[in-house]
Amino acid sequence: MFSEKVKYIGVDDTDLDLFESQYHVPQGMCYNSYVLMADSITVMDTVDRRKTDEWMAKLEAALNGAKPTYLVVQHVEPDHSGSVGAFLQKYPDTQVVATRPAHKMLQQFGVEVAHEVVIKNGETMDIGGMTLHFLTAPMVHWPEVVMTYVPEELTLFSADAFGKFGIYGADPDNWTDEARRYYFNICGKYGQQVSAALRKVTALSVDAIAPLHGPVLDGDQVYEAVRLYLLWSSYQPETEGVLVAYASIHGHTREAALKFAEVLKERGALQVKTIDLTRDDLSEALSQAFRFSRLALCCSSYDGTMFTPMADFLHRLGLKHYQSRRVGLMQNGSWAPMAAKAMKLTLREMKNIVFCNYTVTITGQMQPSNLEDMNDLADALLSNEEVVHLNQRPRTPNNADEDEE
Repeated sequence: MFSEKVKYIGVDDTDLDLFESQYHVPQGMCYNSYVLMADSITVMDTVDRRKTDEWMAKLEAALNGAKPTYLVVQHVEPDHSGSVGAFLQKYPDTQVVATRPAHKMLQQFGVEVAHEVVIKNGETMDIGGMTLHFLTAPMVHWPEVVMTYVPEELTLFSADAFGKFGIYGADPDNWTDEARRYYFNICGKYGQQVSAALRKVTALSVDAIAPLHGPVLDGDQVYEAVRLYLLWSSYQPETEGVLVAYASIHGHTREAALKFAEVLKERGALQVKTIDLTRDDLSEALSQAFRFSRLALCCSSYDGTMFTPMADFLHRLGLKHYQSRRVGLMQNGSWAPMAAKAMKLTLREMKNIVFCNYTVTITGQMQPSNLEDMNDLADALLSNEEVVHLNQRPRTPNNADEDEE
């Protein structure tokens, strides 16, 4: 994928359990860094300070006694710039190449740079046998980000774009799942900005993508990654099917949700996936919601509203600009079911949400009479009719849901 002029000096952090203190990474995380052995030796990014010593040892081995001329800082987030200070103590004459916002942020993180090179979108730098072509990518996912294209290598150093969770060699045959979870949780809010960056990328001839997290992509992997990013950044579904996400207190809502998943399959759903919002990883639930074309929410009522795990899930969906999906609702409540009303109020704040025209209501334990309602809801959810029914009263057994609008 690379010529001998490009050396990988990234490190794995297998002791890390939570990336950004919130995303579970059972295998750990990698921080990628590269050295371009041009006439003017150039280092592409540093790593988290947790791994400074290991990275510095790899850097020194790659340099083999030489000194770098440039350090390109594509992204100032501490998992990538955390070793800039240590690097400059070792190589104080190195010129630090970054956007103007990035230089300001380095100062905010306590890094003093003696030799600044400020770059702008579209500018190039000749480092002797290689050319650095800089493409700014603001809000992918910080405002100072720049990507670097090296035409001699047909390689795009993509900063955080096209990254994934996990160590460098994790799951070599399955980039998509952890890349999807990474994208929607880290970059998902910024689809418009990602799309703008993709327009710059697709104008280039790229044989390899070298991100700051995850493996280097080459060959057909490049085309598949770009295809998925075009889908993800436009908030279009990746898979035709239904995610059934449920939040159950005592197990009865779970029982109903699993039954509804069976009904969906019987009624013709191409794919159905279930997520337990009380036990499954919330970041995975979010990425699966964006993956599928339809969403079924099954929730217990709690304190006059929806059960807390569902509230947390919908809050995250809203933060990441969830949109353009058909949604069906199922609620459970022994005396005053209120979950559907609360879920709908939250979902109304999201763009282009198409609601099914009634709600399935369970009043305690699922009864045989609920099956007809589930069949009807499944048909409505799987329909392609683009009609939003916001105010139609939901079907409820025995008019139990007097508080539902």
